[in-house]
Amino acid sequence: MARLRIKYVWEDVDRHGNVRRYFVRTGQKKIRLRAAPGTREFADEYEKALKADPDKVTLEKTSRSSAARGSLRWLIEQYYGSSEFKGLGPSTQKARRGILDSLCKEPISNENPDTIGSLPFASMPTAKVRALRDRKSDLPEAANGRIKALRQVFKYAIAAEIPGANRNSARDVPYIKTGSQGFYTWTIEEVRQYIDRHPIGTKAYLALALLLFTGQRRSDVVAFGRQHTKNGWLTFTQRKNRNRKPVTLSIPVLPWLQASIDAGPCGDLTYLVTEFGRPFTSNGFGNKFRDWCDHAGLPHCTAHGLRKAGACIAAENGATEKQLMAIFGWQTMKEAAHYTKMANQKRLAASAMSLLSIDQIENETLPLPSAVEEGGSISSKGSRDIKGT
Repeated sequence: MARLRIKYVWEDVDRHGNVRRYFVRTGQKKIRLRAAPGTREFADEYEKALKADPDKVTLEKTSRSSAARGSLRWLIEQYYGSSEFKGLGPSTQKARRGILDSLCKEPISNENPDTIGSLPFASMPTAKVRALRDRKSDLPEAANGRIKALRQVFKYAIAAEIPGANRNSARDVPYIKTGSQGFYTWTIEEVRQYIDRHPIGTKAYLALALLLFTGQRRSDVVAFGRQHTKNGWLTFTQRKNRNRKPVTLSIPVLPWLQASIDAGPCGDLTYLVTEFGRPFTSNGFGNKFRDWCDHAGLPHCTAHGLRKAGACIAAENGATEKQLMAIFGWQTMKEAAHYTKMANQKRLAASAMSLLSIDQIENETLPLPSAVEEGGSISSKGSRDIKGT
């Protein structure tokens, strides 16, 4: 069986000379792909295979587990088999499984080599969870990831009424404040610098236009194609949380974006395609966009940073929180409020800076504790004389 240049896709030839293609991913049953690569039917089959859960813990695997009933490891395995966990996206499942599995393998202490996973979850106090967080205090994001994962495990246990699950010990442990602003936000000057290196008509320019003028994540942008566009509107369901809380958006195709699409180069099923004419994976596109940014002298810029830049531009042009939510697909006002707050501060400062003028200060309305002479010394006359300005 030979590997194609499409993630998880392999092909072989049977004894009659027929080419057969399969979707093969660890932890998932092999899936036959009957359509030819490059066709819409193949894209549909491939998309369906991708949506299957590659990392789920099967009932057979759970039944063979050596974890003692009532232990933290045992509870986590029950969580893996729950609808709450299965409803997460594949990448989220993989990340959360990595966090929890790694945690369970750690020793309880230097003196006690038994693993964290062997501890009884029912008697795990908040102080113990805090200590587990602080083991990663030098990596705040990793420490917070532990707390977030454990909160979901205990939340599931309480909802499922698992004996011994009386309280969420992780809920009372606060996250470590990181001060991180997340991905760097592009400036207009950096967008122009990128365009100078990658002008309209290049694939790199088309990628930037799709990211900036739709405001969507790279996982959505790589799937956009002509089938999503009708009568000047782009309609799609965001990939993030599509299995748990699907968000379907319809946004107008701006003239700048339409011009970029018309200039190409575009693929048949998706606007963005690899050098082999196949759709990008999200990670593959991220790597390619990284190269394009590096070639433009922008090593600090990323695809997600353009999403943030779009939100800043819209907010500074007067977009409300609800309008931002409609564009970017946010489900709460918390994220949108971050951008409108920054934009409002900027507008207020612009309108108020003209008031910060010495020429407008009148002595009778600005009482001073003492007066200053021309040389800067204290005057007994009680008046302020500013000269030479």
